Amino acid sequence: MEKILEVKNIEKYYGSKTNLSKAIDNISFEVDKGEFVGIMGASGSGKTTLLNCISTIDKVTAGHIIIHGKDITRLKGNQLNKFRREELGFIFQDFNLLDTLTAYENIAIALTIQKIKAREIDRRVKEIAEKLGIPEILNKYPYQVSGGQKQRIASARAIITNPKLVLADEPTRCFRLEISQTITRKF
Repeated sequence: MEKILEVKNIEKYYGSKTNLSKAIDNISFEVDKGEFVGIMGASGSGKTTLLNCISTIDKVTAGHIIIHGKDITRLKGNQLNKFRREELGFIFQDFNLLDTLTAYENIAIALTIQKIKAREIDRRVKEIAEKLGIPEILNKYPYQVSGGQKQRIASARAIITNPKLVLADEPTRCFRLEISQTITRKF
């Protein structure tokens, strides 16, 4: 099997020498192409920190993260920006949608950054919206849609560029909330 992700002995510390906190302690694992992996643990156990390190939002203190044979812990500046833009998709725990942009624009921004032509952006946004069941909300702003719809918008933005790796921080949190609200309304 082809390895898509290798995490080798990573550590992450926060704070200063007098007040140091270890968020990640010597974690190693591998993920093969096509594999889906879930990371579970108690609140505060380092799950989001780990995802932030893999997604290059944060830097590891020690160790290496290799994605498609490329050691991303060594990338800097424009190389790192290009890598993020072209190879990663990320679904944030709190969606990170831009309130001043419509759903369409929040999805399209990922392609705009890649300098894709407007006609192609339009085609791809409409196609992904159809697949995720959100074409009717493309002209709405984040405050006008439900939590589950926000999650689908964020998911569309993460996958529209066809990244090699998609990372999702609590991707089902909102769907559980919507299900819970639906059940509550029935009683």
